[in-house]
Parts: sequence; structure tokens; C-alpha cells
Amino acid sequence: MKALVLKSYGKNARLDFETRPMPRVKDNEILVKIHAVGLNPIDNMIPAGTFKPILQFTLPAVMGSDLAGIVVERGKKVTRFHSGDAVYASIFDTDNGALSEYVAVPESAASLKPRSLDFIEAASLPMVALTSWQAFEHVNLLAGQKVFIPAGSGGIGTFAIQLARHLGASVATTTSAGNSELVSRLGAQHVIDYKTQDFEKVLSGYDVVLGTLRGDSIQKAIQILRPGGNLVSLTGPVDLPFARHRNMNPFMKALFWLMSRKINEMASQRQVRYGFHFVHPDGSRLSDIAELVDAGKLAPVIDRVFSFEETLSALSYLKTGHAKGKVVVAFSPES
Repeated sequence: MKALVLKSYGKNARLDFETRPMPRVKDNEILVKIHAVGLNPIDNMIPAGTFKPILQFTLPAVMGSDLAGIVVERGKKVTRFHSGDAVYASIFDTDNGALSEYVAVPESAASLKPRSLDFIEAASLPMVALTSWQAFEHVNLLAGQKVFIPAGSGGIGTFAIQLARHLGASVATTTSAGNSELVSRLGAQHVIDYKTQDFEKVLSGYDVVLGTLRGDSIQKAIQILRPGGNLVSLTGPVDLPFARHRNMNPFMKALFWLMSRKINEMASQRQVRYGFHFVHPDGSRLSDIAELVDAGKLAPVIDRVFSFEETLSALSYLKTGHAKGKVVVAFSPES
């Protein structure tokens, strides 16, 4: 079978298509024939080595995490799925990759795909949906609260805005003027043109910030939170609680404490809480999300679809940061 494989990290990381043997299905896994794979910004960051201290891949490693396809085999202990089932899943952080014609998926990571979506639409959802859901659970986002979600037209933003509105929160976001209609349609009530306005000068008294951007925007976001508010970052800096959760060695714990020291001190001064969130696979949550999608409460937003053979071009396009919603790789015309 054909797969896209990472062979070395770095500025000139090696990503190549190669033929690999079919996966052997463990007792708790299903073998999925892949129809589509959703790409995420981290798919470019991993080859660059950005997450090398956190994600332990055995090179050469198959790339990608979000998938949708058909079950063709199941392990002896699998009870929730049968051959022929249409499923979707995130296998992020499992030392396994989705950009392959067939993938072994832990039963616990998968769900039946939303009935109302095709494979391309379903593959666009897992990481952005789970990241948004888990982050809002982490801060206990409540109806009536105010949440700021930067970069509202991106992959995370387009889903997180919808989920926050479903939960009853009031949403502010940043985007360009050309995308304001899109994010407003998704549910954002306060739209800031980041090219002409500084969000930290416009917003105040927010309960939650979902940190989706790297750089000084995280520090600026602290300024708009009310005392007791929460900033949950998806981009870092990585903090000590995360290192403890991952059972990292003392050196890494000290390193991540040092890396997050400045942001934690700023948060403490303003009486707010900072935390780094790292998404984890969760098939049961994907089942909940599928129900909401089929009920018309949430919907995918897709920018472009590339063929499997065009995956490197798809990753390059995603790297520009101009995608409105998700970029998806389709394996076959019937996807």
C-alpha cells in the first residue's frame, strides 16, 4: 500500500511516498480503508521538528492524523464496529499516521461518521472538533460567558465558533474584512479586522480565550480577560502541568516550567489562569459530535480538496495560512 512517510526532521525535512506493508490489526483495532484525510497545521510543524520533544515518532513514520473511511477488518476484542461501517477518527499522538491507503485505528479513537456527511466532510472534523470540545471542557465554558477565538476563519476557528455558540457563549473573533461574513454566519457576534484593529484595545471582560495563534498574541490576550478568567492555549508555551501529565523526565519538566514562567507570571498578576492544551483521541466524543452534526447544530467548513498524490502541495498550501476552514486529501473519486 502507498503512504506518505516522514524520513527526517528539520528545515529540509524529508517527506516521501513509499510502498509499505499492510498494517497488522491488533485485538483492539479496526483496519480502515481510507477515503479522505483532513490536514492540520501541526502536520507541517511535526516535520520541522517543532514538537519533537513532545511527540515521539519512530522514523520513518506515516504522516497525518484525521481520517474517514470504511472498516475492512476488526480485531478480536472490537465490539463497536463491523466490516462495512463508515467511520471517522483522529489517531493523533499514537505513533501511527492517516496518510496511507489502509490504517489500523484503535477502537477507542473511532466513531461512526456523521450520516449527513460524505467522507471528505467527515475527515475534516476530528482534530478541530476534539480540540475545541476538550479545550472548552478544560475551562468549563458556560452559557452566557464571553469567549474570544482568534483567527476565526481558520480550521480551528470555524469549528470552535460554532461549538461555543451551541454551548450558549458569546463569541468574538479576528479575521480579515473579506472573511467577516463567513465568521458571522458561523456565529461570531463581535468580528475584529485584525489588519486595522488591535483586539486587545477593543475587547475587555472576557471569560475565556482560546489561544490559537503563536507569538505575542497569547500575552496580549491576557489583557482582555476578567479576573478569574481562563486562557487555554493550543500553541504554547507548554507548561509544567502538561509535562507532568505526560510523565516527562525532570529536565523536561524544568524546561517547560521555565518556558511558561513569563506567561504564568503575567496571568497571576491579572488574576487569570493559563493552561496549555494538547488534543487527545476520543471516539466517544466524536460520537457526540456526529450527533450534533446530524442534528444540524455543527457543520464542516472546507477550503480545498487535494488528491492523495497532491498531498505535498496540500501541505504547502496549508502552510500559507490562507485556508478558510479545512484542507482535505481525498483518496478516491467516491470520497
